[in-house]
Amino acid sequence: MDDLSTAKPTGETIYGSDVIADALREQGFPYICLNPGASYRGLHDSLVNYLGNTVPEIITCMHEEHAVGIAQGYAKVTDRALAVAVHSNVGLMHASMGIFNAWCDRTPMLIMGATGPVDAAQRRPWIEWIHTTLDQGGLVRDYTKWDDQPASPEAAVESVRRGVMLANTRPGGPVYINLDVSVQEAELAAPPALNPISLYDTPEDTEPPTAALARAVEILSKATRPFFFCGRASRSLQGWNDKIRLVELLGGRATAHMKLAASFPTTHPAFVGETGWRLKGPVLAAIHDADAIIMLDWLDAGNAINLAFPAGKKRPPIINISNDFHIHRGWNADYGGLPAVDVNIPTVPETGVRALLEKLNTLLPERPAQALRTWQIDQPEGQGEIGLMDLARTFAHVSNTRDLCITSRPLGWPANGNVIEHPLDFLGHTGGGGLGAGTSIAVGVALGLRQIGSSKTTVAILGDGDYTMGLTAIWNAATLKLPILFVVANNHSYYNDEDHQIKVAHKRKRPAENAPIGQRMQSPEPDLAALARGLGLESPAPVTDLAKLKGALETAFARVAEGAAYVLDIRVRAEYIGEAMHDVS
Repeated sequence: MDDLSTAKPTGETIYGSDVIADALREQGFPYICLNPGASYRGLHDSLVNYLGNTVPEIITCMHEEHAVGIAQGYAKVTDRALAVAVHSNVGLMHASMGIFNAWCDRTPMLIMGATGPVDAAQRRPWIEWIHTTLDQGGLVRDYTKWDDQPASPEAAVESVRRGVMLANTRPGGPVYINLDVSVQEAELAAPPALNPISLYDTPEDTEPPTAALARAVEILSKATRPFFFCGRASRSLQGWNDKIRLVELLGGRATAHMKLAASFPTTHPAFVGETGWRLKGPVLAAIHDADAIIMLDWLDAGNAINLAFPAGKKRPPIINISNDFHIHRGWNADYGGLPAVDVNIPTVPETGVRALLEKLNTLLPERPAQALRTWQIDQPEGQGEIGLMDLARTFAHVSNTRDLCITSRPLGWPANGNVIEHPLDFLGHTGGGGLGAGTSIAVGVALGLRQIGSSKTTVAILGDGDYTMGLTAIWNAATLKLPILFVVANNHSYYNDEDHQIKVAHKRKRPAENAPIGQRMQSPEPDLAALARGLGLESPAPVTDLAKLKGALETAFARVAEGAAYVLDIRVRAEYIGEAMHDVS
């Protein structure tokens, strides 16, 4: 692909937005997700008429938050930024929740924004006055890695190049570039002369400091019961395998975070179980039994350490491998507690693990690779009401021979509820807890899987609140012809808050039966299947009887295998599961 340094005029007038469109093309973006807006009308024209709507191709979305969510899902699969465009201040405000999710999820993306002319003399009456904001990037600056408002087409090219480099450098995150309408519509005699894009590669991850690495090797070479907190990680299969090999070499045990994407196989003999922020049961027992702790970019590592080893409690040496501190800000405390550790290795887990393997392989005896375990899942029998555990067990039973990429699981889903043996088997949650993101992220995941040529089936297991709030994003599954299954665990409630109200009522000795007030989606209950069909997806009648659940899931998988985008509405009890689906210890 030609870069901008060799771009030639077409014989027609060149506009600033044409140069910016070329800057997007040289990055190789296959798509740009957007909800149309007049503030970037120049860029839109350039994408369609100058670039021919290819590289990038426009994905029209029904909401800016969906555009960002699709880019987040795409990055969860590819580890690379996708382009997004949002309209003016209003579109950026719509997109802001999705941007916060991507920030907390450490997923890269390039967000192109726009504003009315900064030069007031050039503004159209009223509309371009309300859509012109001074320091528009300030709306999202506290949860983006970088933002800019270039004042010329040439400066905009540098902004795109810098933005993509920063977004893709780990820890990843969103960047925002705001384009003045005047910059987009400027007429140019010829494209600017620029350096080749090859001179602006994303920097490689840093190598561990020599002294810190040596101290970690010393600790681990003496350990007999190390424990691994397997946290944030790329989707690299090499990194996945290196981590398994290090755990096996050291005879260690491991856990993974329920909120994060797959980081260790759940069927491996060293795996103790999934955990959230509450450390308990076999996981906590294995932590307390350890003679060394290795934290691999763990989510909220500081508070995990504090919970396991309160100040003054005897503890083993703790090694922390993470460079997440590079993007910690004061506005939001998404970084969690400050980790009290013995060795701090400031790089990404894959690089740190590889360096440890290289050193320890020469010091420790070879251990054979361990065979994965198999799980025997009982199929729930009988008829009548469906519990959340019934759904989890039936889903596991029906899907155990299928190659799935699970994009999300609803709150209350049982721990150890899914077989995870590959880095793309499970992609975690939204990052920032933003309800309504599950649908768009799933669409982005399916798009990313198609882009990399994966045969995995995309499955989003959602609560009804997440589904309805992000409903119109599923339309893109139809427009893009993506095979995808949305399983909706539908309890007609924003049950997380209902559960909180039950606990508050018990604590205050007030009527717990009033907890559903203001929480339930009733009178009438939304027809989720009809809504899906109206957006171009397939969706049968709701499943209300346990006896029909297995058959409904089998039919859903069969249709998705044939290329359908499919929504299955399953009516479940309003409840959370407080235990693991099975004990892996």
